[in-house]
Formats: sequence, structure tokens, C-alpha cells
Amino acid sequence: MKNPGIAAVLSFFFAGLGQIYNGQIGKGIGFIVAYFISVLLMFVLIGFITTPILWIWGMYDAYKTAERINRESSGAL
Repeated sequence: MKNPGIAAVLSFFFAGLGQIYNGQIGKGIGFIVAYFISVLLMFVLIGFITTPILWIWGMYDAYKTAERINRESSGAL
């Protein structure tokens, strides 16, 4: 069982960490790389739009994925 709150909080502190907690290593690394690129894009101003979007999307995705994992595992029992 995965705790959706923990997944969201991990993504709050570091983008992609919630996905890694959920067992989605590739997706988590993708979020980390995308977030890093987005932070670099702040030098050309577009990053000020993309960085918060990626950050919020990462938290939402981690939370919803943890819920889905729990729903699927409880349905299989």
C-alpha cells in the first residue's frame, strides 16, 4: 500500500520523488529531468510558467497514482 499524502509531500519537496516512492522510477527520473530543464528555462523567462506547472502536476500525479495503486491492490485481494 502506498500513502497518497506521503507521495504528494515527497513531490512537494523534490519533483519526481513521489513517483519514485510509488515505484515509477522512469517517470520519476523524467520529472526530475523535466523540472531541471524547466528551472534552467527561467533564464529565458518561460521557466517561470513551466516550473510551477510541472511542480503542481508532479504532486497531483503522485497522489492520484498512489490512490490508483491502492485501489488496484485492494481489488486484487
